[in-house]
Amino acid sequence: MPLSRPPVALLAALTLVSAVTACTNAAVGDPIGVAVESQKPTSSTKKAPPAAPPRNKIALGVENGRQSGGTVIAGAADAPYNYAPAVMVDNGRVRAWWCSQLSAAPPGGDDILYSDGPSVGGPYSTAVPVFSGSGTSFDAMHTCDPSVIKISDTYYMYYTGAARDNHANGSSVGVASSKDGITWKRENGGQSLLGPANDNIRENTYGAGQQSAVYLDGWVYLMFTDTTGLASHQNGAGQYVLRSTDPTFAQGVQALGTQGFKPVTSNNSPRTRSVVEAFSADWMWIEAVGSFAIAHETDDGTTITFWNKDFTRHPFEPVVIPGPWKEGPGLLRSPAGHALVDAKDPCGRVAIDVLRGTVEGPAGPTDIAHFGIDAVGLKGCATAAEARALNGFAVPSPERTLDVVVGGNVMRFERRSVAEKFARGVLGTRPQGVDGLKLAVSVPAGAPAVTGPDNQVGLLLDGRLWVVGSPEVATLNSSPITQVTAEQWAKYERLPDLSRR
Repeated sequence: MPLSRPPVALLAALTLVSAVTACTNAAVGDPIGVAVESQKPTSSTKKAPPAAPPRNKIALGVENGRQSGGTVIAGAADAPYNYAPAVMVDNGRVRAWWCSQLSAAPPGGDDILYSDGPSVGGPYSTAVPVFSGSGTSFDAMHTCDPSVIKISDTYYMYYTGAARDNHANGSSVGVASSKDGITWKRENGGQSLLGPANDNIRENTYGAGQQSAVYLDGWVYLMFTDTTGLASHQNGAGQYVLRSTDPTFAQGVQALGTQGFKPVTSNNSPRTRSVVEAFSADWMWIEAVGSFAIAHETDDGTTITFWNKDFTRHPFEPVVIPGPWKEGPGLLRSPAGHALVDAKDPCGRVAIDVLRGTVEGPAGPTDIAHFGIDAVGLKGCATAAEARALNGFAVPSPERTLDVVVGGNVMRFERRSVAEKFARGVLGTRPQGVDGLKLAVSVPAGAPAVTGPDNQVGLLLDGRLWVVGSPEVATLNSSPITQVTAEQWAKYERLPDLSRR
């Protein structure tokens, strides 16, 4: 939340300092030096080419600027403002959670509303309140600024809570969990997971909040505002990062400081390093280039600042999504908080779409609209880690066959028709990073096939069963089919199911 609701004067103060905050790549305590990403062993018989030099402030192109014709998300009934959305593509639907206020959702403070639709531009379903103040604890009155990720079958929502309108640095960050994204349960015993560090008490008395979460390699990375942070601007602007393998941040927490990530014994330890001078930012992970992209508001619109994984380098120069705004953006992301993979150019292009409030209404920012650009010229998939973005894509192999990337490994197909059956796309060239992926299995033409219960069909590859569903694939692969018992079918070791990628 920008500041508590309903005091409009305090909101205006924070909105003003957010608007005049300059776009900067530098952050207080930026380390000096460059870390080079390592390359995994090649999957081909050829020697892998030398690793490209680390990306450093590469200028990207911008194409396909877009925006909605008007408001795409708004609260129903008497919602006086709508802002700070979290936006996720989940099972083919675009789901959005955002901050508003409905009199029908007690106790009379900020509420988190929910809506969904077929695309980022809508149309969206009628908004419903899904999370409100607890009436007790740190979030007694206000819940706002949702950020939602999904880990396995559980959604986690990180939100800003406040017990009253008069903050006095009283904003803190809480976390709730859900199985459907609609019905939420407070975690941490209903207590906050972090609050203001109180390193430096400034005129801006917001506190800690406006968080955004990304799930990456088993870690939840949590970026947030703390107007009392040591490395914040004098107006309170600054974005800090904690990470933990525990989504509730109850244990194993590390804080990003001047020397990288270090374990901390308190989530409110001194904030020594800010990654961008801003309020109400959102971020995502771009797997194809191993980079974070932070969306924050500047005079020109929504600026995207890039960091590598270790926060030691800016791999790209910032890009800007122009247009009006009155509060922080919500990036269109995957359930893990990652950038969506481009279907035609997964290594060279990334779509950056945001929803953001565009009008300052009588009670605060509202009229959420869609804006977006495509950033091009990324030259990604250069390492094995980056090539994981190609999951489900087919690429030419060194043996004049096709390789399909599956779960960080490669399946090599002798028959192109079979590879195309499962691939989400076929690339004309082989990105360098694919050579660092392990060749998990080959699919030769004529490999034996078996059929078991419910007429399911699978190919036997090195004694392991790859379930392909129907006899069509076996026919394309010229694979003879043998009937086996249910007991035998159950005994086979399974290979990944490409149809469920």
